Amino acid sequence: MTIAQRPWLSVIFPVHNGERWVGHALDSLVDQADPGIEIVVIDTSAGPGTRQIIDTYGDRLTLRYVDADGAEGCSQKMNHGVSHAAADHVSWLCQDDVWLPGRSAAAKGWIEHDRAAALHLAPSAIIDRDGRRIGVWNCPLRESGLPLDRAELLQKLLVQNFVSVISPIVRRDAWLAVGGIDPALWYTGDWDLWIKLTRHGDVRFHDSITGGFRIHDQSATSLGSLDRGEFIAQHRTVLDRHVGALALRQAKAVRPLAEASVKINADLAAAAQGNFGALLRAAWSLVRLGPVGARRYLHYSRIVQRSLPRLRAKFAGGL
Repeated sequence: MTIAQRPWLSVIFPVHNGERWVGHALDSLVDQADPGIEIVVIDTSAGPGTRQIIDTYGDRLTLRYVDADGAEGCSQKMNHGVSHAAADHVSWLCQDDVWLPGRSAAAKGWIEHDRAAALHLAPSAIIDRDGRRIGVWNCPLRESGLPLDRAELLQKLLVQNFVSVISPIVRRDAWLAVGGIDPALWYTGDWDLWIKLTRHGDVRFHDSITGGFRIHDQSATSLGSLDRGEFIAQHRTVLDRHVGALALRQAKAVRPLAEASVKINADLAAAAQGNFGALLRAAWSLVRLGPVGARRYLHYSRIVQRSLPRLRAKFAGGL
């Protein structure tokens, strides 16, 4: 592959028994009409159905299959895909998510503006299983034309992962330098990755919605949150791993918010599975932060923005 032929972006596409969704995901890439994007497919499906659907896009997309080589689960497959990517920048596309019109042009502009940034962040739309837009997954950040203040971003990220995997563009060598996704963190591995990248290099925020994050009852996040103890342990591991990167004063201010966030997230997950008494525990954790702490938590976490669409979808039958 010559320099002129190299893609400007590698989209890592880990799939597993994805017949229900992969066509929608790939259609959204076809709509970008950008031949400079390669799609790195790592398929671990039990049967040929997913591969057969993907193969029908071979004349419209630059597809490259990479053997999983023993990689299991999305995290391992993502790391494996990034290691084989041909472009200097990579993006993560789950089989049930979609790109929105204009994402290719927007992302190319982000990179051209700052090729050295380790991470480009943006909000995303929240869509239901039928592709209807039901909310926005936003970030407590402002686009300023400058790299984000690293300490401020780290404080906010430690309280809550407010980044959906569909939105970021990552410099490939930065992903590799920080070790990629920790496969032991099957639920919070992406959160840990964004924090590691924040500690590694500059981060830019772009206030444009270019991806659709799909929520449904068979998603990995929905199924993974069933085990409350493991759910809490996954969150606390990330917090304990990175809070020491802050100055002592900042860490003392953030720790109570982050600890409350762990409990609130666990209780909301339990409520989503029908344990509505957990909502009272979540409310009590919020009240205990006091007016100032609660306001900061709600701003950093965007918990209302992320929870209401799930509730609407559940009651409307869209989950």
